[in-house]
Amino acid sequence: MKRFKGKGAYGALALGKAFVLDKTDDTKVRRVRIDDTHKELRRLEKARGAALAELDEIYEKALLEVGQTGAQIFEIHKMMLEDEDYYSAIENTVKIQMVNAEYAVSVASKSFSSMFENMDDSYMQARASDIIDISNRLISCLMNKEKTDIIQGEPVIICARDLAPSETVTLDKSNIRGFLTSCGSVNSHTSILARNMGIPAIIGLGEDFLSSVKSGDTVTINGYTGEVTVCPDENELDNFKMLIKKDEEKKSLLEALRGKESATIDGKAVKLYANIGGVNDLGAVLYNDADGIGLFRSEFIYLEKDTYPTEQEQFEIYKRVAESMGKRTVIIRTLDIGADKQVEYFGLEREENPALGYRAIRICLDRPKLFKTQLRAIFRASVFGNLSIMFPMIASVWEAKAALSICDEVKAELQSEGIIYARDIEIGIMIETPAAAIISDELAPLVDFFSIGTNDLTQYTLACDRQNPLLEKYAAPHHKSILRLIDYTVKSAHKHGKWVGICGELASDTTLTEEFLKMGVDELSVSPSYVLPVRKAIREIDLSK
Repeated sequence: MKRFKGKGAYGALALGKAFVLDKTDDTKVRRVRIDDTHKELRRLEKARGAALAELDEIYEKALLEVGQTGAQIFEIHKMMLEDEDYYSAIENTVKIQMVNAEYAVSVASKSFSSMFENMDDSYMQARASDIIDISNRLISCLMNKEKTDIIQGEPVIICARDLAPSETVTLDKSNIRGFLTSCGSVNSHTSILARNMGIPAIIGLGEDFLSSVKSGDTVTINGYTGEVTVCPDENELDNFKMLIKKDEEKKSLLEALRGKESATIDGKAVKLYANIGGVNDLGAVLYNDADGIGLFRSEFIYLEKDTYPTEQEQFEIYKRVAESMGKRTVIIRTLDIGADKQVEYFGLEREENPALGYRAIRICLDRPKLFKTQLRAIFRASVFGNLSIMFPMIASVWEAKAALSICDEVKAELQSEGIIYARDIEIGIMIETPAAAIISDELAPLVDFFSIGTNDLTQYTLACDRQNPLLEKYAAPHHKSILRLIDYTVKSAHKHGKWVGICGELASDTTLTEEFLKMGVDELSVSPSYVLPVRKAIREIDLSK
């Protein structure tokens, strides 16, 4: 019996046989001299077309399984595969060295992945694994490898050094009980996809893990604690089966909470909303019985396009969301491009520290035409449901006033054009910078509500890049400074008669739910799968004590 400790990417329990995924042969290609470079380049182009077609299929599959937010990575993979610099490097290697395309791809893969790994920005570092993934796909298409399911027979627990996002999505989930990897971070695409799919996953188990497990070994996964046991003894196995039984009983109890009010024992009602990245996440919102949508990440509309989405294109999306949610509130966060969400057609310059750079409301205020296009679409769609608008990355009073002024201009334009819109649409701002929290008493009179984005608030307050796995132990989400800023923000909002919510990761942290409610937080917005667990936590709290 051997024990390992990693980081739980998705909290759940699993017991099953290990399947060790050995990918050591994926990129082993031979260098072969060729005589006809034109023929080889035609073969390369045909393989790229096949790889792009595969990514289209994976994207559609991912939309159904993990929603628009999770599927977006495969749009990025397509863009990388079509990147001129990457593809030209492969072509030049074929032409200059007169070698086979497989070898040329492997050379480009090593070169570009190394380039990304050596960048200072952690988001760009993470792109190294994406380069390797698309290169392996291209090599497989060149070799005409048959796509077969690696899992056959009984359900297994996948054990690997790491898993590419495409592998995570394309595997037959009916035959998988969990994911275990020796490296990776909780913010990696694979971790996010595993959470969205609801598959237990533990990452960062260390280099010794794979040498200590073989296919067929019995393995237990505790995604809540990050603990893994390989070949547990009989006593350990019995205890773990009891844990699974209790966990299943808890999940059955959660099902009974559908349709119930999100209110404490003493009667304080809390708005319990869900966060989404696009219309394909609406099913999960409705299925998990959220009271509304507290964060619609509108930037994914831009990330999925090759050029700026038109007003009409955005209007159709916002209208569909509004109609689907009926009377329930839908809060649309305006464009939050920049930092870890880059779009080539925006023409943004490379920054030394993009998290502290040109992003979100800063871009919108500098490009009012872009901003107005989105706002017009939202206001037009507002008559089809209950939409609200929220500005991200506010740090100063003048920014909030400038954004509101542009809203007034848009409303005046629509009125002059005879286009109807909801006159009572609520407008709020995200509190995700320490500056905004500290001057929240000055911001509150300007808007209808606050929504606290704890992910960025934690990052900026503690000076910890949230994409960097080395800083996870320093980015303490329960740090007193974070909680004090939240408390002060709530007091500032209530002082001026405005409501305040939390839409960051801390909203789903049930160890803080009672503390947030005691502060007076009016709304919590979480990933759809966390709605019922948070509702359970709310209903067990008695604030009168």
